[in-house]
Amino acid sequence: MSETVQKTVSDQSSKHKNARLAFSCFAFFTGMICLAYASVPLYSLFCKVTGYGGTTQRTEAASQTILDKTINVRFDSNIGDSALGWKFKPLQREVTIKIGEQTKIAYSAQNMLSVPTTGTATFNVTPQAAGAYFNKMECFCFTETTLQPGESMEMPVVFFVDPEIVNAIETKNIGTITLSYTFYEADAPAQISAVSGNKIQSVETLAPTEKLSTKTPKLGDEKSDIAGNRG
Repeated sequence: MSETVQKTVSDQSSKHKNARLAFSCFAFFTGMICLAYASVPLYSLFCKVTGYGGTTQRTEAASQTILDKTINVRFDSNIGDSALGWKFKPLQREVTIKIGEQTKIAYSAQNMLSVPTTGTATFNVTPQAAGAYFNKMECFCFTETTLQPGESMEMPVVFFVDPEIVNAIETKNIGTITLSYTFYEADAPAQISAVSGNKIQSVETLAPTEKLSTKTPKLGDEKSDIAGNRG
């Protein structure tokens, strides 16, 4: 009788252990799936907050401080998807601005195809450590852009370099920042080459980065010599 009871208890204990093990495996599997889905937005948020990988910042407020120190900002353009059929380039190759100064430049794009196409741009800056201090107030990269057959468009970028860049050990000696955009067809699978720094097809390539100085224009005195520096 006692042996039967012991066996019954043992069987029940074994079933409970198996049930706990099955539940643990299920919870682990479910957790891994949730983590996989969350990893992309979490990584994106991490890059935006820290500037990791050269990810720039987005803001609506201009800097309240303008330093009497200048920095050079260069502009690079790339097409990552030949199906897009665009010509894409900066209207200025570089500007020298005061750190903290709000500045406006522009890129141009032209659809060379006989059908409308829609593009979306990825972006980053180099050196990558400067990403946390490069603030955009207006940018064509915030939305998708559609061009009709043969249509050309000028696309502005309004930005400033955070004065805190001169205080961080890893960025205080940076003299030149290169802002790079890569356009893809909006319907094509997203490829974050701009973040990784891999350029698939270069349409407009800049000369090697030089040391920058750090000067910034006063707020409201946006640089708009874009028209005079085309090409």
